[in-house]
Amino acid sequence: MIGTLNALVDLAEQHTDDEIDVAVFAREHGTTEYHLRRMFSALAGMPLSEYVRRRRMTRAGAELVAGAPSLLDVAVRHGYGSVEAFGRAFRAVHGIGPADVRRDGGPLRTQPTLRFRLSVEGSTPMHVTITTRPELVLAGHAATVPLIHEGVNPHIQQHIAGIPAEEHVRLKSLSDAEPGGILAVTADVEPDAPEGSPLTYLHGVALQASTSVPDDLDRMPLEAGAWAVFASEGPFPETLQNLWAATATEWFPSNPWRLRPGPSIVRYLEFTGTHASCELWLPVEPA
Repeated sequence: MIGTLNALVDLAEQHTDDEIDVAVFAREHGTTEYHLRRMFSALAGMPLSEYVRRRRMTRAGAELVAGAPSLLDVAVRHGYGSVEAFGRAFRAVHGIGPADVRRDGGPLRTQPTLRFRLSVEGSTPMHVTITTRPELVLAGHAATVPLIHEGVNPHIQQHIAGIPAEEHVRLKSLSDAEPGGILAVTADVEPDAPEGSPLTYLHGVALQASTSVPDDLDRMPLEAGAWAVFASEGPFPETLQNLWAATATEWFPSNPWRLRPGPSIVRYLEFTGTHASCELWLPVEPA
């Protein structure tokens, strides 16, 4: 995977004026676009699309500082059909317009070329179980909230706080499949979505596919397939968020599995508000 990610970076450097066909690239390297984008985002700290945009604007800035006479020529060389579209993208990266940079020489916010390297990790054992589950239905109360990478998501907190205590009891009584108990489900997230992107959060339970779902609950069907179940215990939410990062930096690069499209599920075994013992369920398939 490290070699594949570096090859993807090299491809981005070669395509300065058109889009990269990530799906074709992934197939040629024996993986999937979904898994590749998820791994890039997790390891680079930014979506692939954002990295490509920053690199193009870095090169464009260098051309303007060097005195490029035509803004339109620079725009077209970097994949933009008009000076206006190029100017919006340029300002979003650099915080200054291209004409100002050509006149004043900056300031610019440059994006260096990424290079992924394998470092020796894994000093802390990861407790992982691979389990295969049949078709399931997740049922509960769903809401659209923004993606937040670090810290507690207040929008999710607000959603959960609005569910009456007696409803939690009813949900638990409906659960009849593994993973059991109340679940925190994150779905409808693009594989390299930036922070702030909308996602679906469902507070609910897992049901057998044949179980009838009450009309007042939101439902989310799950395909049959394999799941990697990571056990975690420690301060909340830092331990869980660190576990998320470790799956990308340590577990997936050293195991013959890759992510497949689907929601991520957190099952809380014990939760005190500041400390949690939980399981992170990620949908996977053989790599």
